[in-house]
Amino acid sequence: MIYSTATVPVNPEGEAKLTRAQVWKGLELKARDARQFLPPGLCTRCEVTEESATHFVRNATIGSVDLREIITLEPQHKVTFFQATGPREGAIINELFEDEAGDLQLKFYCYLGLRDKEPNGPEEQAEQAQFDSDKGYKAALLSTLKRTREMVADGRI
Repeated sequence: MIYSTATVPVNPEGEAKLTRAQVWKGLELKARDARQFLPPGLCTRCEVTEESATHFVRNATIGSVDLREIITLEPQHKVTFFQATGPREGAIINELFEDEAGDLQLKFYCYLGLRDKEPNGPEEQAEQAQFDSDKGYKAALLSTLKRTREMVADGRI
């Protein structure tokens, strides 16, 4: 089982301040089309194929891997990506919250396994190391906030 987490401040010193509503809009846009939010070239295809009152489904190619995700939104708070097909099974969550000091934080966490691989085997251990690295999901959080700031600055959010 893979468990990884990373938290970054939404408004670090020296960056243009984002509101909860602005970050939330960025997270919604990312959930619908990750291409413009992830590091360049990481996501090459992302399309919503089904939509209901409680969730939507997207098909994407991220890191050269095709996957299908069922995505739920808890407005202004949390986006959950359930891995329906692809190499992983489980959930990836992006959560927006205020810490004890009242500062806005963006948190990533996941509970995943690799389909058809030995639990805690070499493949899962390698995936765990990648998720926990500075090039893993922490980089995706920072990229999401950077892109959200750019979209706010040019009036798209």
